[in-house]
Amino acid sequence: MFEPTERPRVFGLPPGADFSEALIAGLLRRMVGTPPEALARVRIIVNTRRMQRHLTDRLSEGSPRLLPRIQTLEDLGAPRPASSGFRRELELARLVRAYLKAVPTGMPSSAAVDLAQSLSRLADEMIGEGVNADAIRSLDVSEHAEHWQQSLNFFNIVAPYLETTGDASPEAALRIAVEALVTKWSVAPPKAPVLIAGSTGSRGTTAALMRAVAKLPQGAVIVPGFDFTAPETAWENLTASEEDHPQHRLASLIRDLGLSAADIGLWHDTWGSGARNRLISLALRPAPVTDQWLREGPSLGDLRSATRDMALLEAPSKRDEAEGIALAMKRGHVDQIRVALVSPDRDLTRRVTAALDRWGLQPDDSAGIPLNRSPPGRFLLMSLDLLTATPGAADLIALLKHPLTASGGDRGPHLLHTRRFELWLREGRGTYDVGGSLATWRDEEPEDRNAWANWLLGCLAQALPRSGDFTLYLSRHMESAQALAKGPDISGGAGGLWDEAAGETAKVTLANLSDAATSGGYVDVATYQATILSVLEGAEVRASSGATPGLMIWGTLEARVQSADLVILGGLNDGVWPPLPDPDPWLNRNMRRQAGLLSPERRIGLSAHDFQQSVAARQVLITRAVRDGEAETVPSRWLNRLTNLLGGLPDQGGDAALREMRDRGRYWLRVAGAIANDLDPVAPANRPAPRPPAAARPRSLSVTRVQELIRDPYAIYGRYVLRLRPLNPLTGTPDAPLRGTLIHTIMERLITAWPDAPDDQHRLFLEIMEDELSRSLDAPATARHWRAGLLAVADKVLADERQRRREGTPVGIETPGEMTFPEVTFRLTGKADRLDRLNTGGLAIYDYKTGNLPTPKVVRHFDRQLELEGLIAEQRGFGETLSGPVERLGHISLSRGADTTTYGRDPAADSRFDLVRTRAEFLELMSRYLDPEQGFASRRAVETLRYTYGYDHLARYGEWDESADPVPEDVGD
Repeated sequence: MFEPTERPRVFGLPPGADFSEALIAGLLRRMVGTPPEALARVRIIVNTRRMQRHLTDRLSEGSPRLLPRIQTLEDLGAPRPASSGFRRELELARLVRAYLKAVPTGMPSSAAVDLAQSLSRLADEMIGEGVNADAIRSLDVSEHAEHWQQSLNFFNIVAPYLETTGDASPEAALRIAVEALVTKWSVAPPKAPVLIAGSTGSRGTTAALMRAVAKLPQGAVIVPGFDFTAPETAWENLTASEEDHPQHRLASLIRDLGLSAADIGLWHDTWGSGARNRLISLALRPAPVTDQWLREGPSLGDLRSATRDMALLEAPSKRDEAEGIALAMKRGHVDQIRVALVSPDRDLTRRVTAALDRWGLQPDDSAGIPLNRSPPGRFLLMSLDLLTATPGAADLIALLKHPLTASGGDRGPHLLHTRRFELWLREGRGTYDVGGSLATWRDEEPEDRNAWANWLLGCLAQALPRSGDFTLYLSRHMESAQALAKGPDISGGAGGLWDEAAGETAKVTLANLSDAATSGGYVDVATYQATILSVLEGAEVRASSGATPGLMIWGTLEARVQSADLVILGGLNDGVWPPLPDPDPWLNRNMRRQAGLLSPERRIGLSAHDFQQSVAARQVLITRAVRDGEAETVPSRWLNRLTNLLGGLPDQGGDAALREMRDRGRYWLRVAGAIANDLDPVAPANRPAPRPPAAARPRSLSVTRVQELIRDPYAIYGRYVLRLRPLNPLTGTPDAPLRGTLIHTIMERLITAWPDAPDDQHRLFLEIMEDELSRSLDAPATARHWRAGLLAVADKVLADERQRRREGTPVGIETPGEMTFPEVTFRLTGKADRLDRLNTGGLAIYDYKTGNLPTPKVVRHFDRQLELEGLIAEQRGFGETLSGPVERLGHISLSRGADTTTYGRDPAADSRFDLVRTRAEFLELMSRYLDPEQGFASRRAVETLRYTYGYDHLARYGEWDESADPVPEDVGD
């Protein structure tokens, strides 16, 4: 294949070239005139499985031929059991837990999982870069912070383990295989051609193999994205300190081989935009030599031709960015061209996938989705939550509604029972003990619910102990998950848990973890949870079919050796391209440099090389979001360099080229806006004011609902005419209504058992408070907060109570009452918080308030509760012994910063009430709402516009606003 030479043989392909196609074309051209079996003797080593499959498929097309031997780097190493990686990380986690227990670091034991993974990655990196443990041990950390010395101390402890088990990792297997090959080839080099293609030598092991292949008599290295346009001076400036440059690794490779850039041959004369490559090459020169922009910029020629097929989309938000990308991909699908989105931002790629789904398009995503985001992954995590903590009602119902739960048979009965149990819980009949609530619900109709409830109670009974053997945890977790997936049907197997691609991936992953489980040791629940989450996050699910041809989503690794007609570079913001460096808890930047490990700058250089290759495609769309959430983003440093260079070369049309790039990018935003605006407009809903017939209108209300009738009549319509009640939340929250109920109960008990001595009063208040907090509240943090609030007002509350007792005597606590209005045939009911018989013989009616007190204006026009209770009292509605003239109404404040407000009947009082007027106004109000012509308008006079009320969704609030007039509409028969 090659002419003999004494020099290492290195070829390159320029950025923008279709690497795989050019590799095949160059190979077949060199095989012209050779016998058919010669191609079969060629050995090609590539860097990804995808490229291996693509080369095999392309070479299999057309005329029959013998195929070369195509391998990946992984194929060179001896195969290792899939469980070996899990075993290593579990054993490292045991060592880290022991260290965290012995050395006070403040970290929980569950942190050992992440630390073990990072330590395992460090060990692999050391193997790949040929760095032994002695290089780490000899680091001088005297000038660093103390915690780096602690990290080094621990590393010295685990170093013997890493050295004795290092060959268990794939990286070590590859290193051993490469060293064996290099040794073998040095003695007996192969006579057949050996090619290594697509790698840049970014890792030490790969670089060693590339150097060895390049020196073989019939060996060659074909590197991607080689910058043939850069002058020799630019290559000479790529010193060891310029690791963030895209060509740095290639410069190091050819320097190690004793070559110069001029010695790199073009593997195949393929397409490559020379003008574009020269522009990008100059833009990405190392920072110390950017003065070359001034000297070489004018020689670039017309920059509009170099950027003619480039577009720059700068979207207002990530959502708009995803919409623009999706539209560009859809247009490519319509035009029947290959479109590839290249981005390391997985959030962006998921958004694009969701946007494409509206047109029934599904891109071929090379990265797949993490297993923990798939249905079986989520199910496994939810079932684990059921075992590791006292389950809440909301968590349990969410698990029961998961599509994999009870998927082993007919899910109809399961969903029916789930719905009935949920409604029962929402009626407020359950307790914090979900298992006890389930048993109570079952016993109400055991013959109908018995089997289903017993199955679920059996699953709930499998709770894991707070600590135990990892193997026990895993087996019980799997048994419980399969029982939940199977359902009550004893023949359900594991339901659909292990079905389809995601289920198969989950089954294999957990089987491999099970093989290594004995290395997990004795763990606590939090550590086991962290381990399972880490395992599921690390596994990827790839759909085997269903992708739309021609639409691809690639990671940067896959994009290195593949091409498309339109390449979209998404997420060009700093922190994404290049990504933020992963935090390293073991070695800082300087320690890594001293040890000879990868630096953050080298990773940036690799990312820059990916950018340089992709941006040189035939058609390119560069996208970024100007804002991400509430924060403004920073453009990628490479995009900044490109736009700055273009903007600084107006004589070559650079500023005009940049404007045109942005105009072409804005086109996709305009299309997205046009599509949104082209949708049929939705007519705003009417502001409802239903008018039910007189017979359907309520003939009885409580005094607390009268204010609701005044402010939001539609709520009365929903509650009493439609007889709809808002469902309670599944999980009772310690909210304001609960706090109000608790404080009312405290005051009721305090007043009933009021002692004479002040010290006894204070002691009784504290005893009742503690008893009610412990009985009514299962939230320790909230209990402490409420306790502090009650203690802060205790003295004021007790002092006010003493004053009230000097003026009268409590005669009624939480007293129900009612009265009728024969003029309109209406009944008014109510419950008075407190009735006092004053020393003058009259009555005082008090209402406890735990929040802000209503102002006199609110009391006059809206909050008529106390006045209406006064009417009931004067009509003997609370009983004969609690009747009489009402002399005082009052709101008793039970919160800080507010004093009790009282209203008197005396015309000379500052704040007075008039029950005669109250009765007349109430009759007028009810006469209006008992009239069939009166509508129940929604949000007639709500106190706060921003507040959402219970029946707003039924009234379609949001499709109209308060500026719209109510539209009366007859409803019912």
